[in-house]
Amino acid sequence: MHRIEAMHIFVRVAEMASFTRAADNLGLPKASASTAVQQLEAQLGTQLLHRTTRRVQMTQDGQLFYERCKELLADMDEVSSMFQQAPQSISGRLRVDMNGSIARRLMPHLPQFLREHPQIQVELSCTDRRVDVVGEGFDCVLRVGTLDDSSLIVRRLGMFPIANCVSPAYLQQHGMPRELDELPRHLLIHYVPTLGQRPPGFEYLEGDSCCYVPMPGVLTVNSVEAYQEGCLAGLGIIQAPRVGLTELLEQGRLVEVLPQYRAEPMPVSLLYAQRRNLSARVQVFMEWLRGIMAPYLDAG
Repeated sequence: MHRIEAMHIFVRVAEMASFTRAADNLGLPKASASTAVQQLEAQLGTQLLHRTTRRVQMTQDGQLFYERCKELLADMDEVSSMFQQAPQSISGRLRVDMNGSIARRLMPHLPQFLREHPQIQVELSCTDRRVDVVGEGFDCVLRVGTLDDSSLIVRRLGMFPIANCVSPAYLQQHGMPRELDELPRHLLIHYVPTLGQRPPGFEYLEGDSCCYVPMPGVLTVNSVEAYQEGCLAGLGIIQAPRVGLTELLEQGRLVEVLPQYRAEPMPVSLLYAQRRNLSARVQVFMEWLRGIMAPYLDAG
């Protein structure tokens, strides 16, 4: 096996801490990944990885070699693309993650992107959980909301305006809320990242300050899809990015309430791993995605 290919396999194994996951990610047999790393260790005369039945972990030499490998592979990507600027020449597999609501907006535009870049293959993950960008081998992820501090590079795209919505069935049963002091007599569908957390209530901006009105509710969810479906079923008020509700509002399946009390807009960001140079396929995809998202975003 060519040493550069072996280095690429080693980097993926080190990042994913698993031969099996790295091999699956690269589309290789596990034995090929293991052999590639063994050959590298033999050529270098040092152990790069500690192997146990549960986990693979870099040795001290492995950590040093990993950092140099990342730099070298990034440089090679850059050199390879210097004279291949035509969209048709950009190739490779692209692994990205975003929530399902955004993916539904993205999907009708994706065929055109793939026609312009016929040698790119896209792996699209849609989940409400926070994926491990490095550990799971993602090239970039699109996240909505406040970001945790991390070593990832953040590219802010803008802000999603938030709408307060209910279903017609809810209005028939509970009436239309018109002021904040009416909210304790209404129901809020609570969204929390992890079940068991205490939801803060109905959110609204007062000047630059974020305020909350505690509200009762019969449903708490940790899924964007369940959040929306619960609202359609008449179980309470939701506060969600307008981009995912536009069609439902136009169809009359949802009704906007309390438009004078808007929650703080949610930041929308692209995240990717700390690398000196991004591959051409990641750069063109992120730029394309920025253009697709622009009509739905406020400046931020």
